[in-house]
Amino acid sequence: MRLALWGDGQSPHLLKWARALAPQVELWAASSRGFSDEFEACVPAARRLALQTQPHFEGGNAALLLQLPRLANWLKQVQPHWVHAHYLSSHGTLAWLAQSLLGTPGRLVGSAWGSDILVAPQRSRLMRWATTRVLRACALSTSDSEHMAQRMRSLGAGEVMVFPFGLEAMPDEASQGKEEWLFFANRGLEPIYQPLRVLDTFAALTVALPQARLVVANDGSMRKSMEARAQAHELGERVLFVGRLAPQEQAGWYGRARWYLSLPQSDSVSVSVLEAMAHGCVPLLADLPANHELVTDGVNGLILSDLGSTALPERLQALGLQAEGHGVQACFCCCIRNVVHLRPVGSNARDVDHRPTVAGLHVFIGPLAAIDRRQEVEGHDLFGCGRGDGGRVDHRSPTGVVDQHVDRAAALHHLVDRSECRISV
Repeated sequence: MRLALWGDGQSPHLLKWARALAPQVELWAASSRGFSDEFEACVPAARRLALQTQPHFEGGNAALLLQLPRLANWLKQVQPHWVHAHYLSSHGTLAWLAQSLLGTPGRLVGSAWGSDILVAPQRSRLMRWATTRVLRACALSTSDSEHMAQRMRSLGAGEVMVFPFGLEAMPDEASQGKEEWLFFANRGLEPIYQPLRVLDTFAALTVALPQARLVVANDGSMRKSMEARAQAHELGERVLFVGRLAPQEQAGWYGRARWYLSLPQSDSVSVSVLEAMAHGCVPLLADLPANHELVTDGVNGLILSDLGSTALPERLQALGLQAEGHGVQACFCCCIRNVVHLRPVGSNARDVDHRPTVAGLHVFIGPLAAIDRRQEVEGHDLFGCGRGDGGRVDHRSPTGVVDQHVDRAAALHHLVDRSECRISV
């Protein structure tokens, strides 16, 4: 199978997909920007296209649209069986336009990353229309949370695979050297992630917890505002800005920090939150639907619905005592292991397949191959592409096959019996 990966080649998340897919397919890659050096190990330069644009986080990327003919010409040369677009409101739109206007080959699969589904379609009717067309054009889509998958279906998606992705491997064990009142935050310093809200929340905590410290990693357009706000709160050495970190450096801070702060205005299941929980950090998260898929408030983290609550320091102290005295830190790691490992078809929700998913992607190729072979089931549109009737692929939901689709579902199960993902149609 020849698959063309299409997204931001400088994103560590796209690199993780490339690492997982390279051993399974003949992998090619196109990037709206350049490629990180690590791409060379999994996709050689001869199989890559770098458009070298500078997309803006908030949209308005006319320069990327002007690259459509170049992208289309490259796809016609590559002749992929699948074009896998990441971030649907930009790369997904160009992939759809390349196919619909310029006749590029390959079936389209789209992976949503969060704001492309949860934010972009709300900005304008045009964005909503484009997102709907892209989702309807996808033979298969992926989501990292059930909340976002439901939004995708409401926008016209047919088949949606739901799995968290981003963790390439679990840490062997959570660090035993946690610093009691060390907080860590590493979401982008951009408006959608509300970094000032993170800083204000921490500042309020220091009134009751003067020993608390915050390490802020990553970078973005709001860094100067963050630094000015820290001075306004007179936080001094309590806040340390460390910028963008290499993976090993970031893992070191995950290992030292007891607490992890993430308070964006919109989010799906965040890779950073998964990483923090995997390292035994206690997550303090915004009250967003996808976060409730990871955290039970007061049990393995806190959902901060009222950031101004004076009871927050007491809640942290109680949860911290649990982590010290009753091994709750291990419970956090166990919880995230359950999330990033697949439950086998037909098993109880408490049963877990303990083989690592490598970012959830070992379930990804089977359904693609099944779509390629769907002509084996004569007279059936195996995945109902374009039906828009809410059919889906979801390894976490109970199988629900209506009577009139039993034959199609049985045939589908036969074709993907090795993909280990749960199908509902």
